[in-house]
Amino acid sequence: MQHTQRIENKGLYEAHLEHDACGIAMLANINGIESHTIVSQALTALERLDHRGGHDAENDVGDGAGILTRIPHKLFETEWSENGKTFVEVGMYGVGMFFLPADDSERERSEMMIERMIGKTGLEIFGWRTVPTNNRSLSQQAKATQPVIKQVFVLSPYEKPEDIRFERKLYLLRKKIEKALINEGIQKDEAFYLVSFSSRTIIYKGLLLPKQLKAFYLDLRNERYETGMAMVHNRFSTNTFPSWHRAQPNRYLMHNGEINTINGNMNWMNAREPLFQTDMLNMKDISPIVDVDGSDSAMFDNTLEFLVLSGWSLPHAMMMMVPEPWLDNERMDEERKAFYQYHSSLMEPWDGPAALAFTDGKQIGACLDRNGLRPARYILTEDDFLCVSSEVGVVDIPEEKIIRKDRLKPGQMLLADLDKGCLYEDEELKQLIISERPYKDLVEKNIIPIEKVIANDSYDYELKADSSSVLRKQSIFGYTLEELEKVFVPMILNGKEPTGSMGYDAPLALLSRQSQLLFHYFKQKFAQVTNPPIDAIREESITSMEVMLGGNSNLLLSKQQVDKKIRLQTPILTGKDIVKIKNLRSNNWNTATISTLFPVNGNLKESLDQLLQKVENEVNNNFSIIILSDYHVNKENAAIPSLLVVSAVHHHLIRKGLRSKVSLIVESGEPREVHHFAALLGYGANAIHPYLVYKSIPSLIDQENNKVTIEEAFDNYVNAITKGVLKILSKMGISTVQSYIGAQIFEAIGISKEVIDCYFPRTSSKIGGLVLEDISRETCERHNGAFSKESLELDIGSDFHWRREGELHLYQPKTIHTLQQAVRTGSYDLYKKYSAMINDEVGKHTSIRGLLGFKKSSQSIPIDEVEPMESILKRFKTGAMSFGSISKEAHEALAIAMNRIGGMSNSGEGGEDPERFTPLENGDSKCSNIKQVASGRFGVTSHYLIHSKEIQIKMAQGAKPGEGGQLAGHKVTPEVAKTRGVTPGIELISPPPHHDIYSIEDLAQLIYDLKNANSKARINVKLVSSSGVGTIAAGVAKAKADVILISGYDGGTGAASRSSIKHTGMPWELGLAEAQQTLKLNGLRHKVTLETDGKMMSGRDVIIAALLGAEEYGFSTLPLVALGCVMMRVCHLDTCPVGIATQNPELRKNMVGTADQVVNLMRFVAQEIREYMAELGYKSLDQLIGKTDLLKQEEPDHWKTKRIDLSSILAVSSLAKKRNKEEQDHELERNLDSRKLLPLYDKCFNQTQRLDAVLPIENMNRSVGTLVGSKVSEMFGENGLPDDQINYHFKGSAGQSFGAFLPKGITLSLEGDANDYVGKGLSGGKIIISPTAKSTFLAEQNIIIGNATFYGATSGEAFISGIAGERFCVRNSGAQVVVEGIGDHGCEYMTGGRVIILGDVGKNFAAGMSGGISYVLVKVLEAFKKKCNQELVYVERLDEEEDVCFLKNKLKQHVQYTNSKVAKEILENWEYNYPNFVRVIPKKYKAILTEQHKSKQYS
Repeated sequence: MQHTQRIENKGLYEAHLEHDACGIAMLANINGIESHTIVSQALTALERLDHRGGHDAENDVGDGAGILTRIPHKLFETEWSENGKTFVEVGMYGVGMFFLPADDSERERSEMMIERMIGKTGLEIFGWRTVPTNNRSLSQQAKATQPVIKQVFVLSPYEKPEDIRFERKLYLLRKKIEKALINEGIQKDEAFYLVSFSSRTIIYKGLLLPKQLKAFYLDLRNERYETGMAMVHNRFSTNTFPSWHRAQPNRYLMHNGEINTINGNMNWMNAREPLFQTDMLNMKDISPIVDVDGSDSAMFDNTLEFLVLSGWSLPHAMMMMVPEPWLDNERMDEERKAFYQYHSSLMEPWDGPAALAFTDGKQIGACLDRNGLRPARYILTEDDFLCVSSEVGVVDIPEEKIIRKDRLKPGQMLLADLDKGCLYEDEELKQLIISERPYKDLVEKNIIPIEKVIANDSYDYELKADSSSVLRKQSIFGYTLEELEKVFVPMILNGKEPTGSMGYDAPLALLSRQSQLLFHYFKQKFAQVTNPPIDAIREESITSMEVMLGGNSNLLLSKQQVDKKIRLQTPILTGKDIVKIKNLRSNNWNTATISTLFPVNGNLKESLDQLLQKVENEVNNNFSIIILSDYHVNKENAAIPSLLVVSAVHHHLIRKGLRSKVSLIVESGEPREVHHFAALLGYGANAIHPYLVYKSIPSLIDQENNKVTIEEAFDNYVNAITKGVLKILSKMGISTVQSYIGAQIFEAIGISKEVIDCYFPRTSSKIGGLVLEDISRETCERHNGAFSKESLELDIGSDFHWRREGELHLYQPKTIHTLQQAVRTGSYDLYKKYSAMINDEVGKHTSIRGLLGFKKSSQSIPIDEVEPMESILKRFKTGAMSFGSISKEAHEALAIAMNRIGGMSNSGEGGEDPERFTPLENGDSKCSNIKQVASGRFGVTSHYLIHSKEIQIKMAQGAKPGEGGQLAGHKVTPEVAKTRGVTPGIELISPPPHHDIYSIEDLAQLIYDLKNANSKARINVKLVSSSGVGTIAAGVAKAKADVILISGYDGGTGAASRSSIKHTGMPWELGLAEAQQTLKLNGLRHKVTLETDGKMMSGRDVIIAALLGAEEYGFSTLPLVALGCVMMRVCHLDTCPVGIATQNPELRKNMVGTADQVVNLMRFVAQEIREYMAELGYKSLDQLIGKTDLLKQEEPDHWKTKRIDLSSILAVSSLAKKRNKEEQDHELERNLDSRKLLPLYDKCFNQTQRLDAVLPIENMNRSVGTLVGSKVSEMFGENGLPDDQINYHFKGSAGQSFGAFLPKGITLSLEGDANDYVGKGLSGGKIIISPTAKSTFLAEQNIIIGNATFYGATSGEAFISGIAGERFCVRNSGAQVVVEGIGDHGCEYMTGGRVIILGDVGKNFAAGMSGGISYVLVKVLEAFKKKCNQELVYVERLDEEEDVCFLKNKLKQHVQYTNSKVAKEILENWEYNYPNFVRVIPKKYKAILTEQHKSKQYS
């Protein structure tokens, strides 16, 4: 028996890349009074969070549910007494909860081992208890993996109940038992798991649905089961291999979200462990502290448990692990800042979107991540009941008993001390902990800014070398003229990383015939679905690039003085900095410089081993800073690739237990691009000195006619790299570089397993590749070439632009010209000539699919027997290119062409003119049948969504996964602005994340919203290829997407930084194959359609995509080339010479391409597909889907590819048979709209009368009003119905997305409260929310709606009597909303509409706001200005009559609709109060309005 379904690595699937999210609830009686009521309420809350958990394809098996409580003493005492045994008093025993093997002999062996270890620990067993269970409600799959569940009772040797020493002893015992059983071959993850072992708490959990938990565990239904607190958790795993033991809560903690930095946190904990010393615990018995096979939640729990049991208080440990953003917080006092700075020198943050609940049995608390990316609502009652949950409304509490409704704000904490009967809120709790020590003094004494370190040598470090030696070193490290011109110059002049467009069509590093740096074999990973990227530009206040240099000692001595550190504002060191550091000689710091060179004719492995030994020796000699330098590279000695050096040293020191004693600085001539620095930091560098960059800058300044000084150039370069690295770490959802260092958030492509395992452990590398000898060869060939050239000249370079003697490119003059001639003339022969160039000449050396061939078939058939072209064409799509990024002519040509052939075009994220929804007289249609929903939500209305056959959620795009988009103001013409619902001439920005998708269950909610908005449309989720995309795809399938698109990194027509275009994401071949394999392993493949795109060039590419699993195929660049694109790569500059990627009316006249040419292209590709099918002997494309056995790996033709192994791509799953397609069950017929609202609506319209209805509502009622709204939009079009024609009044707690995409004519009013996403995409409707009349609290002081409300609203009205959570009205473009207070990041990226706020606002208000107006009631103007991000806006007093009248009228309406007390008071003394309002208006928007006003006056 195995009680886990976890499948080990198979094909491209890697088990450690699983992700999860969940719904959580924490309940407590603050006084610790125990009752069964809390158990019942907790289980009710769990069931009401069912929609936040995951299920298998048949909805029979949950991903895991559980409950943690205090030990139910009354239950156990009664039961033992009934069995004739006198029980001990509460707290004088511990209970071990075990999952044991079902096999009798294995279980007996396990129990004997447990008893033996208890005896060895000096403890006495009171007895064993079999936990009563009933598995009748479980599916066969769950039953098959069900363990035997038993409890062992152990007596305390101490006099004091619940003695912390007993807890430590039980902790040690648990660790010993786990080790002993593993040593006996009883593997923890398969046949045994120790759920909990404590004298205070106990956990009941399993592979269960929420409703099954109390049905399965009979104890939970027993009235004698009493507790003073409970934590419940419902898990959503990205696959269906969840197990009994991975269910939560864990022993100290439960977690909703994801720890993005987990690899780094785990590495650093392992590095610190050898230095841990404490009298409280025997370190030998508990090592390793962190279970590396656990989930991120489990690893966090391991660390928290260890810290608490080694002497840290529970809240203190949580404050260190999850610090609030402090560095740039102007409102935080200096003592609190000092506290966090002090602890930042001890431990890096565990960073990521997370709501965490934690307990040691005596205290119970909750906290939120620094960016507030998960919901955590709470209520407090008059009888001291506290409930913190992912949603409001999960427990039934009479409204009149509730004295407070609130939420945890970003970085906040809440703690109930059950022994003391106290509830500590954030400010009081943290002040108690901070006041324990003089942290400000400690920081001033022990953390020294680099600026205050005195240099002994003069500073001319960068300027010593002559130009010839600089040129020589540039050649050694592979510099090119293209790089200097296109990368360096923009950075030194503008302080920004350069931008490019049109994707990447040159070879991967492993396929390139040109010399490549080791950096280029590594790709950046990024956040998609399971966690969000963060906005490092608009939400910069939560980020930090600060680095500490110096060693660490024993973390457990929390009263010690911190080891002295040098503080850097950025990890990028200047010459001044490195001179200071090199000369450090003191009791606190000693610096050693170690050469990283190796003999050109020597052995790289031997040199690396010698280097590692030197570093180890120096650390043992108490050097706390090691500089790894290739500065003295010369003809005889080449530089070991700096990435290899730093990762090898980093991991060697971890293995030796020395890493935390030292900081590593890389001094190298190799790094110069943003990607290089990010990789060095990611693999363990604490700081980097790119000396050759600084030596190269003076000559570049001369070439640029001294536009900047040398000092300015240096500063600009450091600033560009620092911002670029910040963007990269933010793409993964990481806020601080300290957490990024050593986190290894990269994957390799073209590096062998032996190199990865030895020097880059836990890095994914799916297809093998270079061994150490190959890395040496590539390095030495480049090195020797620099010394063999007769004249010192750099290669011209051809990375992004094709050059005749340079790098291969898929798009080069001959391929572009031949294709364009073919589609213009309709010549299939010319197309075949083009195709031969791509398939035979270029493709073989540029892409993974070029290494694949078809196995010869003796079963070829006549082409007449192959399915017709028309059915193949239906599988074709054009990619998401918005109107705005490309011209109207190009956008409409694509739509017309795809509609003609029966395929589908994609609107992109720019909306679509409703006039295009009506077919043309000749039968053509300009309507894009795929409507995209991206993070900007431009033009996303109910009417827009209803006119689609497919709705695509863009989680990422190939050109820049993890980043947002932008459209320059000069491209926002009146026509573009009308389509997007914005003001002409103002730059438009899409935020990096969807602000309603911070986790997998959030994506499930948006899918549900969109299915309600158009029940006939398929929901498509666009992902970008990356290792782990298979498990994400499984999660997306479980979230009930209909189509999953896997995009390749090399596609993408959008503008992006060059490092993103080239170095982020993976080829679609890898991602598609992994998705196919993982979905089959999960039994989910039949539920979804797989699609792929990314530099699809020919019918051969489509056939390979089909064989790897894709059923539908997207083309983006290719149809643009068919329309006339010549790959100038200036799309972002609005200077496209052929009129495609421009809004310039003169340039648009140059577009000569037509829909006919795109039709010809698609028909040519389809015909080529038919020819391949005939050759392979298959009649239909369906028969080819997933037939990887028809592919083979071609023989290598270059030394770099000889060790590539594509067997993992071609792996065939034997675990899952092919199943007939099944549609996802979106459960629309069971929602409130279908059951109640639609019947009322239909009845009303049969009688053509106004509708008024009153209904109850609860948190499980989600997307209420959306389905009805879709019917209104379908029937009445964009203008909807007259105002208030349909009125639904609700009472209770509304679920997520209340009123999403609500069109004009529908009014939803609510007495009660609502969860996240109220009014999302509001499309003209009206929403009114106010507390119930029974409420006793002040509405204006309590939370009434959740986070990300009115996100992407385009029109309509809302009146909210109470406070909204974080990110209120993000990307509002037309709605008018009144609210009585908001959280952080309000009105971010707002482009239109008007917002009235009658109370406090959180920090970073109006960040990125480019349109619309906000009116805010301000008590203290200067305090408000500190919270307002004034980069783009003015903060003004109201001095225009129009504003005053608008405000007064809206407040009157607010009183009318909500009976708002605060609005009444303002109106009653209007002349006194209205001057306290300020107007927040974007600067450019105001200028445009002023100009428009002048024009009207002139007219």
